[in-house]
Amino acid sequence: MTEFVQAGDVRIAFAREGAGPPLVLMHGAEASRQMFATLVPHLARHFSVITYDQRDCGETEGPDRASTLEDLANDVQLLVQALGLRRAHVFGSSFGGRVAQALALLHPGWVDRLVLGSTWPVPETYEASCPEAARIAELRRDLPATAEELATWFFPEHFLTQRPELRRLFASVRPASARSARRGETVQTTLQRALADIASPTLLLTGELDRVVPPGVTLSMAARIEGAETVLLPGIGHVVAMQAPELLADCITRFLLQAEPRRSASCSRASGAVSPISGEDS
Repeated sequence: MTEFVQAGDVRIAFAREGAGPPLVLMHGAEASRQMFATLVPHLARHFSVITYDQRDCGETEGPDRASTLEDLANDVQLLVQALGLRRAHVFGSSFGGRVAQALALLHPGWVDRLVLGSTWPVPETYEASCPEAARIAELRRDLPATAEELATWFFPEHFLTQRPELRRLFASVRPASARSARRGETVQTTLQRALADIASPTLLLTGELDRVVPPGVTLSMAARIEGAETVLLPGIGHVVAMQAPELLADCITRFLLQAEPRRSASCSRASGAVSPISGEDS
């Protein structure tokens, strides 16, 4: 059930499911909280899971101006506060991982444990971090004609064979609007803060076949975050929450519920163990 809370000048749409320690999920650049639909039931077995729509996304209503990473971090802090919580675990996917970084840097007291999935460092633009950014931008500009090719960047070919309907996922992209333009500007913002200042125990998690944010980009952040753990998911692409929700939930749960942080982490899956990569090797 969708709920709303007023956080400053933003009316945030959110949903809650499950019971246990609070866990906030942060969606990607062009998504909404709906991207976590198949992930939430797995996490709700152990946590009180909070999903919400960022500014200019989903059902959240905000001011008619482009926002910054700082704005988005402040929104989350106010949401958590409005729910009567003193702190929460956080998982951010892709651009949501940048929002999660910003929250941990600007409001460290509100973040318990931090999971950053398929993301890049907040001081850097996407173009500076990811070598194929220009090609992805071209494909986005030419939608819907390029929908099938763009899908191959977000999902591996073997997964698209199993879920052929996702080949046209990007064909229904909404027409350009003032809202989408603001969101585009927001995604380009950076935060000039050192990752070394992240104090929360942190897990960096990425898919082996991610083409949108290459695995090395995410995993290399471990060298800058003290004690960070890393997990590489074999055979998985960019949108882990949709491709392997049960596996992702297992990784997140194991990390959030462990007593003490370790240098490397691992998760289990039906086909075998996930290969851990230590921070020193990434």
